[in-house]
Amino acid sequence: MCPHTGFVKYFLPFNKLHIYPWNFNFSLTGSPVTLKILQNWVPRVSHYFDKEHYTYVGHQIVIQESIEHFGAVVWPGALALSQYLESNQEQFNLKDKKVLEIGAGTGLLSIVACILGAHVTATDLPEVLENLSYNISRNTQNLNMHKPEVRKLVWGEGLNEDFPMSTYHYDFILATDVVYHHGALDPLLATMVYFCKPGTVLLWANKFRFSTDYEFLEKVCSVFNTTILAEFPESNVKLLKQWDAQ
Repeated sequence: MCPHTGFVKYFLPFNKLHIYPWNFNFSLTGSPVTLKILQNWVPRVSHYFDKEHYTYVGHQIVIQESIEHFGAVVWPGALALSQYLESNQEQFNLKDKKVLEIGAGTGLLSIVACILGAHVTATDLPEVLENLSYNISRNTQNLNMHKPEVRKLVWGEGLNEDFPMSTYHYDFILATDVVYHHGALDPLLATMVYFCKPGTVLLWANKFRFSTDYEFLEKVCSVFNTTILAEFPESNVKLLKQWDAQ
């Protein structure tokens, strides 16, 4: 069984970065990334999941999931970006960097960022925070690392009051599988723009399912400089780097 997941039995390799003929402001640099990718990923259906076990950067991570909220399940984008950060530590060195995760969900990616040495603030909706705090606490409390912070963040609401620009500046913004509730896409984009200031890098991984997902991607590319870092064709996950809101 792959060490990165407790419920997927195998990975399939991919060695080709698919580039689409859309008129987006993509800046494609470097060679395609070779990673392994999830196939046939589905969450198990039960009210409470068993704890899932993952291994990243030599640490075992135990995640409690449930299906009460979308954010209480580990979705494939979180696995993809966690794996990418583990495999590309020289390119994206998180040590002592200030990292904000929006839509942190179960906290898996924030935990990986902590293990990689970052000052992490994990954020999500109020109803998700209890499970998020539980997972982050149990997986980081005994490790010699910067203590992570868990905070409420409703996209597009109270940003300057809760995270004033004069005080908060992040080196990296992390977001995975945040494009699922199409009524929240405009507030999501506003939140990305608010936090992604000069010098900030936004890393976003998402499973693309619907035409509206691609429409949102087009909006994002009209605002940010955008590079496709990797794509996982079998799970329809794209991993993008965005910076310097235009």
